[in-house]
Amino acid sequence: MSDIRLPAGGVIPPSAKPTTTADNPAAPTDCLEERVLSHPKFQRMALQKSVIGWVFSAIIFLVYVSFIWVIGTNPQLFATKVNPDGVTTWGIYIGVFVIVFSFVMTAVYVWIANSRFDNMTKAVVDEVMDGGAK
Repeated sequence: MSDIRLPAGGVIPPSAKPTTTADNPAAPTDCLEERVLSHPKFQRMALQKSVIGWVFSAIIFLVYVSFIWVIGTNPQLFATKVNPDGVTTWGIYIGVFVIVFSFVMTAVYVWIANSRFDNMTKAVVDEVMDGGAK
């Protein structure tokens, strides 16, 4: 995990060092990554990220399928000229809209992931590294 930074001197704090489970089978997991992955806040964040990803994917999928469906079932709709004296059809504008819409949806997802989810992940890692003191 590249976001985890060790304190000055590169020494892992005692609260983040692996614990032995030989004497106590109910002890916390040995690995920092496992403790982060099993943390309830991290699991909640991962579920939220998954749901948002699937919702965004479904929206983009529906836009693309609708575009292709109209082309296949009623191509004259997109062949209609925007201006009777012009050469540009509605299909050009709708096609550009589909592409721009996809870029905008991707940018919104990246913004959400980089602001909210990265901060949530960092908070969980900090909490695990501090031994739950936060």
